[in-house]
Amino acid sequence: MNTIINFMKRHYKILLTIVVLSITLFAFNSNYKNEINSDKDKLLLELLTFVIEKGHYSPATIDDSFSKGVYKDYIQALDPSKRFFLQADIDEFSKYETEIDNQILNKDLTFFSLTYERLMKRMDESKAVYKTILEKPFDFTVDESFNTDYDKAPYAKNTTELNERWRKQIKLSALSSLTDRLKMQENKAKGIKEELSTEAGDEEGNHVNDGVAPVTKKEEVKYDEKPKTFDELEKETRESAKKSLDEYFSFMGDLNRNDWFSVFINSITARFDPHTNYFAPDEKERFDVSMSGKLEGIGARLQKKNDFTEISELISGGPAWRGKQLEAGDVIMKVAQGNAEAVDVVGMRLDDVVKKIKGPKGTEVRLTVKKVDGTIKIISIIRDIVEIEETYVKSSIVNKNGLNYGVIYLPKFYIDFEDKNGRDAGKDIALEVERLKKVGVDGIVLDVRDDGGGSLSTVVDIAGLFISEGPIVQIKSAGRRKEILFDKDKKIEWDGPLVIMVNSFSASASEILAAAIQDYKRGVIIGSKQTYGKGTVQNVIDLNQFVRNSAVGDLGALKTTTQKFYRINGGSTQLEGVSSDVVMPDRYSYLKMGERDIENAMPWDKIDAAEYTVWDKNTNFNKAIANSKNRIATSEHFKLIDENAKWIDSRSADNTYSLNLEKFRASQKEIEEKAKKYKPISQYKNDLKFASLPYETEQILKDNILKEKRDRWHEALSKDIYVEEALNVLDDLQMKSVTKQNVNTKKEKLVKS
Repeated sequence: MNTIINFMKRHYKILLTIVVLSITLFAFNSNYKNEINSDKDKLLLELLTFVIEKGHYSPATIDDSFSKGVYKDYIQALDPSKRFFLQADIDEFSKYETEIDNQILNKDLTFFSLTYERLMKRMDESKAVYKTILEKPFDFTVDESFNTDYDKAPYAKNTTELNERWRKQIKLSALSSLTDRLKMQENKAKGIKEELSTEAGDEEGNHVNDGVAPVTKKEEVKYDEKPKTFDELEKETRESAKKSLDEYFSFMGDLNRNDWFSVFINSITARFDPHTNYFAPDEKERFDVSMSGKLEGIGARLQKKNDFTEISELISGGPAWRGKQLEAGDVIMKVAQGNAEAVDVVGMRLDDVVKKIKGPKGTEVRLTVKKVDGTIKIISIIRDIVEIEETYVKSSIVNKNGLNYGVIYLPKFYIDFEDKNGRDAGKDIALEVERLKKVGVDGIVLDVRDDGGGSLSTVVDIAGLFISEGPIVQIKSAGRRKEILFDKDKKIEWDGPLVIMVNSFSASASEILAAAIQDYKRGVIIGSKQTYGKGTVQNVIDLNQFVRNSAVGDLGALKTTTQKFYRINGGSTQLEGVSSDVVMPDRYSYLKMGERDIENAMPWDKIDAAEYTVWDKNTNFNKAIANSKNRIATSEHFKLIDENAKWIDSRSADNTYSLNLEKFRASQKEIEEKAKKYKPISQYKNDLKFASLPYETEQILKDNILKEKRDRWHEALSKDIYVEEALNVLDDLQMKSVTKQNVNTKKEKLVKS
């Protein structure tokens, strides 16, 4: 989940105490010069606890209760499916359950070292286990089952019991794959073509880097071959399972002691609140990329496949994409910096390969790659600034009932803290609004569904586009007076009908925006019953500033909660989120996934309201909300979505699976039959035609990747009942009826644009 970030440049006074007291930490220098890695870990422990206790909004007491929480979170993080540790290991670890607080304060690494070394030992033992299990065929006629509710499962008492758990776990995975293969072969006989697909970036060992998102890999099915026997298909499933586990253990093997220590550190920081966490140096770099949406490199998405690093996708507009020599599927064998000697990267961990490929703008990197056709080629690429298009705002136009509407999608409240002239969400939204005005839109939908937040300053800028002037959000720091952030610009970029779309994953900055628009009654908030419920502000603090000339290397950064924000009406969005003016059912309506469902989330509270004037130009405001509620209440499609959500919730408690082929297939068939009832949900079409704005249409002519992405987005919008209802609300918010003459005028204007 992305968070609201105010770097120290913006609220430096809040952390002044830390800066002053950091002088005492300079004494660390002589103690830690040229020391071994464990000394760096001890320093990190001391720094983290010091900074959190001095800078956190409401620091927790580091006592036995705190220790128990760290213990539980950490052990679960190390072995979430309970397939490595034995009960004897847990019994040994539990002796430290109430000692971790003392070890933290004394910089004692005994508990961490014990668990780390034991995990490495158990993982190494498990490699032989899964390989042995997959050497011979499974007997799917045996009547046995496996429960995947790992939270309630006990730890294995001995290696025999643990091996049996591995066997059942692998058998279930193989059974699921076998069932798919059998079904595809049956469908093949009926002339139906399908693909098996799995998602990369999961525990199967695939990992994506270079600052972007997971990739989907698809296993192709050949339809020109003869039907396979059951034994052949069963063998294929075991080979596939072995390949997945090989990749998983390859990925896990790439993790070093520092990576696991970060897990331990974050089990500590999370006990203060869910959004306080430690960034190792590499993680800090990835965080910066996610916030700014840009990086310096070649512009390629990479993934690990056993010992090899493969190009999975080129980023549109990046230097690799422009060069047209590198392509998806190429395997990187060596990397050279300019004219320097090439370094063999086969077997190297993915993060290290990425470090070698990334570099400052204008520098050269030479990649020795094995092409898809098997040839070896050396490709020279000059690094450049790469913008990750998926990070940034995008907009579309649509004609409905003779009126033109704009849909703006904001994936996150991004900002480049290092470059004031760089792109940020506030400036980009203002630009999109201006572009939409030029094509003569009659209303705007701002979509912040699934937007987990980002920069606080951009929220103020965006909200200010829709009001004259006034407060946007209130902020409170521990022991300090509240601060009110205002829109001080009287100019209104858009004074027409406005709808904000949210869902249960709209968090933090998204909630500030929705709350401000709702409090002013400036627009209608439409979406899930309530948003995520994150009402806290985090600062990212560079830990290296506290240690002068440190010999231990880069210490990374700490993101810690320093403030809480409040609506201008005084209420907090913490836990409660923002309640939609119009509630639309969705498939997650009954699942527990908000801040309120997290054990150590900060509490809800309230402060005095700020002074603000409610927008009085929406004469149809209440009528539009009432009309929308009536449409949703009488919509058979929304009723089906709500019924589907209840079914999904009921199925979430079903964790036991038969490992008998016939029973498993029967169970899957029963589920598929029930699921057929909800198939119309995914087949829905709203019959609206969405299009790019004129400036983007010109870009698409030169960029096939961008064209494909926009085509997919526009198709998704044309199947989105939620967007359709948002546009219905814009219809209801119109101040005047539409005559035939101005309908034709607007259509003509849109065409000319």
